[in-house]
Amino acid sequence: MKIKKFGGTSVGSPEKMKNLLRIIQTGEKQIVVLSAVAGTTNSLVEISQAYLAGDKRLAKQLTDTLFETYQRFVDELFSTEEGRKNGTDLINYHFSIIGSFSTDLFTPVEEKVILAQGELLSTTLYHFYLTEQGVRSVLLPALDFMKIDDDNEPMVEYLATHLKPLLDGKPDHSLFITQGYICRNFFGETDNLRRGGSDYTASLIGAAVEAEEVQIWTDIDGMHNNDPRIVKGTTPIAQLSFDEAAELAYFGAKILHPQSVFPAQKYKIPVRLLNTMDPSAPGTLISNTSERGKIKSIAAKDGITSIKIQSSRMLLAYGFLRKVFEVFERYKTPIDMITTSEVAVSVTIDDRRYLTEILKELEVFGTVDSISDQSIICVVGDFSYQSHGFSSRVFEALKHLSIRMISYGASNCNISLVVDTSDKTEALRSLHNRLF
Repeated sequence: MKIKKFGGTSVGSPEKMKNLLRIIQTGEKQIVVLSAVAGTTNSLVEISQAYLAGDKRLAKQLTDTLFETYQRFVDELFSTEEGRKNGTDLINYHFSIIGSFSTDLFTPVEEKVILAQGELLSTTLYHFYLTEQGVRSVLLPALDFMKIDDDNEPMVEYLATHLKPLLDGKPDHSLFITQGYICRNFFGETDNLRRGGSDYTASLIGAAVEAEEVQIWTDIDGMHNNDPRIVKGTTPIAQLSFDEAAELAYFGAKILHPQSVFPAQKYKIPVRLLNTMDPSAPGTLISNTSERGKIKSIAAKDGITSIKIQSSRMLLAYGFLRKVFEVFERYKTPIDMITTSEVAVSVTIDDRRYLTEILKELEVFGTVDSISDQSIICVVGDFSYQSHGFSSRVFEALKHLSIRMISYGASNCNISLVVDTSDKTEALRSLHNRLF
């Protein structure tokens, strides 16, 4: 069985939704995971924010605008009266749910119910479309099998236990459709997976059913060896290891969320990134295989703040770093990079919400400096200790720029550097010219 996930842009219009039949081979055993139609989740967030602010008039205006969009979507998607009736009844039902919160107390619990409507709409509309086209499919409600625990982590065993009977109960069907992103929480309430969204759903399902392959279909042909928005002449990467893909995703490659492939990695399920606009393109294959002797790609992450703590108390001391890290833990602020010397430690963060409080607490340990408007440049490839020459090529490419931090040796597959964001474009282009 294969898992095929299609993002919001892949179902962003009736025409694109219809074109999925070119990719979905109906005779092949598969589970199709769909995101909400492009733009829908953003609109639902705006509606929820209006409800949270108590502005029910604005919430109704936003809801009516989105409803009109779906009315046009239904008219263009279906070609028969029965199909249009089914589609119209569906959107009337889901938008009545969204509108029902105008009379109730609105909390984050209700917000998650509203956010779930996007995936529920896209999957059911597509199921109805396939029925109209004479294609047999089964609609699997993700809320029946996808659940997170009290730490908001997916429950893979629960997923496998509840999904397999649903599949086994339809032995004469090969095409199953389900929602990405949405799930139930530990208390049984409607919730979502947050990190990685629909990609995470596809990877989790792939792990639970021990799939042959997980396919992530987007609007570009796999991961590129640099940011095509900034650098000319980038090319798709044919093959990546899971670790390389996670590094690239974390440090700026938007095509994939870094945590979304972890379930597939754990259960050794290959993940393939493919392009709905060009289904014949080979895309990028992510697996446990790592190619030696190659530099694969360059990525960049903006919005970085670097923090330096300098203290003679570090010298020959133990427990110092633990105390520093506990400050960030108290404020639930993840650290991206860290470098140390005998008397100083530097870290980077991308969440500035508690920066003032963090800096104040760190001053207990010594002199503290922070600099914002930084970017992390990540070069991914074979940087194991057996490889030779790659690190020197990286530093040669950046010799004309100021580098604030360097992380090398923590991973066999990357070098990370911090530069001023104003130098990011030059850094990416210079590295690309030197490395590729």
